[in-house]
Amino acid sequence: MLLVFLSCVALGVWQLDRLQWKIRLIAQVDKNLHAAPVPVAEVLRMGAPAAQYRRVSLAGHFDNSKESYVFATDAAGKPVYHVITPFILHDSGTLLVDRGVVPEQRRDPGTRAAGELNGEQRLIGVWRVPDPPGWLTPAPDFAKRVWYSRDLNAIAKASHLGLAAPVLIEADAKPNPGGWPRGGQTVTTFRNEHLQYAITWFGLAAVTFAGWISYHIAQGRLVWRSFRN
Repeated sequence: MLLVFLSCVALGVWQLDRLQWKIRLIAQVDKNLHAAPVPVAEVLRMGAPAAQYRRVSLAGHFDNSKESYVFATDAAGKPVYHVITPFILHDSGTLLVDRGVVPEQRRDPGTRAAGELNGEQRLIGVWRVPDPPGWLTPAPDFAKRVWYSRDLNAIAKASHLGLAAPVLIEADAKPNPGGWPRGGQTVTTFRNEHLQYAITWFGLAAVTFAGWISYHIAQGRLVWRSFRN
């Protein structure tokens, strides 16, 4: 019972710690997304984690021949693909840009030729360090260049790319010719239920303690007379 009690208390404290981390994260994301775009060369000097969710400006050109596609679903549960395209910077190497999503019938670039941007481009996007793939993530379909997580190092390796940083630039909502891909897909809302989780764990700790007290009272092991005296 002591082990259960201490475990519940420890988990409750851990959830409170996570609550404070999530509050700081939300505040930092909100601050970064509302700040003016920073030149990509400056952000590269900051380092990938420190620049998370910063808006960046970059100039260069796309290598459309090396598009990759990351499977996802939209709000209605329908399959969509994030179009991941190498962007060759003028003087800082190559970064991967998430240009936005396309429906399944538009994954083939031939069906959205107008949106295959060529020549000099200037972009505004959000600097993101994606979560690593989980152990249940399906293997990619190399023939179709379809991935099931934004595993940037693996995508770059499959395309024989050397990246300036293992990050993804998520394009803003500026419309592309022909309407596809559809940018502005950065997720800016976060679940924050750590307080509820903490209350649950502390509640279980209280129930465990009350059960322990009740058991020992029933066994006659608590001498209440000493308290009254």
